[in-house]
Amino acid sequence: MVSKQSVESVLEKIRSGLKRDGGDIELIDVKDDIVYVKLKGACGTCPMATLTLKNWVEASMKRDIPAVKAVQAV
Repeated sequence: MVSKQSVESVLEKIRSGLKRDGGDIELIDVKDDIVYVKLKGACGTCPMATLTLKNWVEASMKRDIPAVKAVQAV
């Protein structure tokens, strides 16, 4: 089972890169090993947000926490 604490730990690493571009990410929930997040700031309206979510956030999450099934934006 994926814990919110372990997810927050990975998000902290990701957050620094997002903040450089004027964005941020917020953990909303972890349910059935799926992580629900909200992209904020510049990342919330960026046309590349879907790619960022899948190719960076989800990839990092799955690498560091293999039990994560997916990362979904809400």
